[in-house]
Amino acid sequence: MAKKLPKVDVVIVGVGWAGGIIAAELTKAGLNCVGLERGKDRKTEDYYMVHDELRYARRYEMFQDLSKETITFRPNEKIRALPMRSYGSFLLGDGLGGAGVHWNGMTFRFLPYDFEIRSKTIERYGKNKIPADMTIQDWGITYDELEPYFDKFEKMTGISGETNPLGGKRSSDYPTPPMKASPVMKMFLEANKKLNHHPFIMPSANLSTDYTNPDGIERAACQYCGFCERFGCEYGAKADPVVTVIPVAKKTGKFEIRTHSNVRRVLHTGKKATGVMYVDLTTGEEIEQPADIVILTSYVFNNVRLLLTSNIGKPYDPTTGKGAVGKNYAYQVEAAAGVGFFESKEFNLYSGAGSMGVTIDDYNGDNFDHKDLNFIHGANISYSQSGSRPIANNTVPPDTPGWGQAFKSASLKYYNRNVMVWAEGSCMAYKHHFLDLDPTYKDSFGDPLMRITFDFEEQDKQLVKYLGDKCGAILKEMGADQVVVYNEQGPYEITNYQSTHNTGGAIMGASPDTSVVNSYLQAWDMENLFVVGASAFAHNSGYNPTGTVGALAYRAAEGIVKYSKSGGSLV
Repeated sequence: MAKKLPKVDVVIVGVGWAGGIIAAELTKAGLNCVGLERGKDRKTEDYYMVHDELRYARRYEMFQDLSKETITFRPNEKIRALPMRSYGSFLLGDGLGGAGVHWNGMTFRFLPYDFEIRSKTIERYGKNKIPADMTIQDWGITYDELEPYFDKFEKMTGISGETNPLGGKRSSDYPTPPMKASPVMKMFLEANKKLNHHPFIMPSANLSTDYTNPDGIERAACQYCGFCERFGCEYGAKADPVVTVIPVAKKTGKFEIRTHSNVRRVLHTGKKATGVMYVDLTTGEEIEQPADIVILTSYVFNNVRLLLTSNIGKPYDPTTGKGAVGKNYAYQVEAAAGVGFFESKEFNLYSGAGSMGVTIDDYNGDNFDHKDLNFIHGANISYSQSGSRPIANNTVPPDTPGWGQAFKSASLKYYNRNVMVWAEGSCMAYKHHFLDLDPTYKDSFGDPLMRITFDFEEQDKQLVKYLGDKCGAILKEMGADQVVVYNEQGPYEITNYQSTHNTGGAIMGASPDTSVVNSYLQAWDMENLFVVGASAFAHNSGYNPTGTVGALAYRAAEGIVKYSKSGGSLV
């Protein structure tokens, strides 16, 4: 029998970006919160002088143990799903701060088009532009409504950047100046200006200068060491929950973090959540934590899995289209790219930062005419110099032998002579892309694993062909001597890394018939349950998701404080 603890105001499941923001805002408002994190504790000192590419980037030190819990995958319902036994397509974070510790720091705002995608697409092109099996929908909120929360997230994290000329309106500039521009970045800027594009320095959570945020948190500027993605930052220059929001929550004295605490169920009676049941991984003991408000802030898969295993909401049925829990799983389309090789120019590509780069949005969202194109939305096209670490970076021309002296010579020659321009493509939701519980495979506690049913569609193939050619044109304008264009999208492949940008499954919307949560991420079926994170995205945009996750978390926090005082539905 589970050990029952005294009730608290709020229990938060997962202490990453969403959980950290919620904890900071709620404790500042006077609520007593418990944060349950199934991984270990983390602090900046853990990464002092630990630029170990083998340990972190290749042996996955910071990620979930797949032998204890993983996901299963199948491209369609006719094929049996199998477990992901080793890391490939995406990386599941583990530990305090979650994926917010090992991210690159690219912090975009989704476009106004994203939040009203169905309405805006029909308004401009008519209903026939949207395929019958594409289940995109408006999010139940507009960009203008969410803009103040984008601004709050950017000021808390100290985002370094410059205004996107094709983005939504801003209430203020970025709090810190843009990152330094390397020679290749300057080439990209000039080439795109000649092509009549609108380039801008990428918004970065790697600080360009020392910064003190509105909560009084002081952080040092980036050192451009090139160890961001898959690594913790030893300087605290890369914004992560451990060096920003978590200290704010802890300082109030109203936030208790329990690490090694794996939540297995949301407990509920009738239409109210009563708390959670978790396992203390250090002792194996089952513990019940009662709470007035329950907030799920773990990664996409675990948010959806907890809803399903706890029998909350109606599971999505792809045959009928009924139900919403598990609906609209989406990913990212990243096959479009170009690589340019330079014979007479050499660059310092080892130096860099996770979000040191330049971007154009001319082919993102609905910033260009799709009338004669067989896809909607698009991608940001970027050059980013994140640091060419020696093990994982070995780009050579395609006609190079795969081994031997010729391979070694080309590797040495082109290590600092290759430039990749890539498109981070949007991913639309489809009726047959969804998340559910696997009927066969279970985790180490005997709970069903999360099952993904997903594949790339004709929409994605058309998008990649169009954008791959655009990447190639930019590289030619940059003066590359040889340009290799990647403009073909094959079937989804789970064994090769693409991005940790999984979205959907507990989507937001204006109606309980088509969504799990409202615009405050409050569950339609249980008013004291909130589900916060990229699980709320009704599709995925042509950007990294973190900026939008942060904005939605701040809005949710505002709603939760209001709910704690008066109860009821927030919309």
